[in-house]
Amino acid sequence: MSNSLENITEPLLTWFAANKRSLPWREDREPYHVWISEIMLQQTRIEAVKKYYIRFLKELPDVECLSQISEEQLLKLWEGLGYYSRARNLKKAAEKIMQEHGGVFPSTYALLRELPGIGEYTAGAIASICFNEKVTAIDGNVLRVISRITGSKKNVLLPETKKEVEKQLLNILPEQSGAFNEALMELGEILCLPNGTPECEQCPLQSECTAYQKNMTEEIPVRIKKMKRTKEEKTVLLLVNENHQIAIEKRPEKGLLSGMYQFPNLLGFYSKEELSSLLKGWQLTPIEISLLKNAKHVFTHIDWYMKSYLIKVKTISDKESESTPELSRLLWVSKNELAEKYPLPTAFQIFYVYLSY
Repeated sequence: MSNSLENITEPLLTWFAANKRSLPWREDREPYHVWISEIMLQQTRIEAVKKYYIRFLKELPDVECLSQISEEQLLKLWEGLGYYSRARNLKKAAEKIMQEHGGVFPSTYALLRELPGIGEYTAGAIASICFNEKVTAIDGNVLRVISRITGSKKNVLLPETKKEVEKQLLNILPEQSGAFNEALMELGEILCLPNGTPECEQCPLQSECTAYQKNMTEEIPVRIKKMKRTKEEKTVLLLVNENHQIAIEKRPEKGLLSGMYQFPNLLGFYSKEELSSLLKGWQLTPIEISLLKNAKHVFTHIDWYMKSYLIKVKTISDKESESTPELSRLLWVSKNELAEKYPLPTAFQIFYVYLSY
């Protein structure tokens, strides 16, 4: 182990005590609050999470409330954060806490790991921050900080690299384990920034940092992705009827964005002529078809390239629509209903701007 790691604890804790940011979930050490914030922060930066966190806690102030909310209401509340399986796991975990722990939040790393959606990092964060258990909490920020301090060029995306960092940190973990873990994450969040742009002159660990001393901050950490991205082309239909209602449909219960609502869409790019013929087959009469700007949405492993149309249509009666499979899937809602009631993924929210009819 590098000697430099043995010297980081005291200056890191001193720096954190003087510089830690005031954040809503740091106002107390309530595990429910820390849990919700950590799940929200897994793919979203702190500044963006604040408003979602405050809104979520206002509606669901405790585990019991979370366990009782309907899935549709929960997904609407989570709208904009993405990764909706995380919201579902929050509810499942809350139900388990109510059923198996009498509504009392589990206080050990081992018990926390048994809850749906809580992995090694989240369990470590809650156990150390809320209950001061001497366990690590290793996220991308921590991996970056430790890699730069030790000068390691090992791929931080590999599980074995994370395991090695965990062993190194366990050897130096102080009694103030929660503060230490938070301090490492905070340092990575505001000073030891990614993409070769760290604020080294303000860093309390500058004298211990191998990457700084050898001018290697642009090279470290090493991130080598093996995963291939896929590309999907879609045609999104903003169908508006004579009553100024917009058509939406529910996505399948399994798979990407499961259980959410979406604007009807087709695989591949369609022309106006093709859509006109298609809609007539659905028993819809297109009155006006307007091509909108192309859009793109990036998921973890897939990119959606979306061609979109605003289409004013004349609908048929409810009874007639029941015999048309495509129409029977559609739900016609007002703009207010769409905004207030139905959870729409971020990938489709970009089309809200065109609903100004």
